[in-house]
Amino acid sequence: MGLVILQVATGGALGAVGRYLVGVAAQRLLGAGFPFGTFAVNVFGSLLMGVAFVILAGNETEHSRLAPFVMTGFLGGFTTFSAYSLEVWQLVAAGRTEWALVYAVGSAAISIAALFCGIAAAKGMLN
Repeated sequence: MGLVILQVATGGALGAVGRYLVGVAAQRLLGAGFPFGTFAVNVFGSLLMGVAFVILAGNETEHSRLAPFVMTGFLGGFTTFSAYSLEVWQLVAAGRTEWALVYAVGSAAISIAALFCGIAAAKGMLN
């Protein structure tokens, strides 16, 4: 268990640094008018999560031991959107399409609403 936690922590740190560097590069190259960096890591991270899922988590091999580092750690630190995307796919794959739709739309809408509420609450406490 200790090794798995170390894998997740190391992967998470590297993923977070990767997200930061992509964000900085995107802003320098494309400007700050649209969150290109976040958009890019969300899409690319979701693509990588799909590949990693098939290669690392789909079967019990020596490669599956890398799943905590790559999937939870690196991709989780790079973008949590990749885990969200995988979970939507897992619901669809399990034949629970209606729940996938509820989860996909609900997570995005409620999370955005929660962010707005958090900002309003924090501003209210600070003013």
